[in-house]
Amino acid sequence: MGAVKSKQPVKVPTEAELLRMPVKDYMNEAQLAFFRHKLQALREELMNNAGETSEHLRETPSVPDPADRATIEEEHALELRTRDRERKLMKKIEQSLARIESGDYGYCDETGEPIGLKRLLARPTATLSIEAQQRRELKQKMYGE
Repeated sequence: MGAVKSKQPVKVPTEAELLRMPVKDYMNEAQLAFFRHKLQALREELMNNAGETSEHLRETPSVPDPADRATIEEEHALELRTRDRERKLMKKIEQSLARIESGDYGYCDETGEPIGLKRLLARPTATLSIEAQQRRELKQKMYGE
């Protein structure tokens, strides 16, 4: 499960190059560099969004019309809910970056099996294989956990 770290910088492959790599190269240095870069870019985007929200909320003018005020408050509530989801995603991004450093990234928390490149491309913060995620969702559905 652990990846060996080299001293030289690794060229970050494109998504197409990543998908062409042999299965035996799963979570090699180039793949880890790709996902590290992807996660860092996502983190940067979320941080920029958070800053824009703060500015937007501070700049809101006082509106005397109750209907306009209600619309503005609803927009703010929606924006804050979105930022709350992004805050939770930020935590998952930080955990994923830590998993890259520890050598655990790309492997299922439950089974230890590879999660798979396609799943990680779709959801870079995934910690479960598709099968393990389906079992978890079925269990939650059946038992309400």
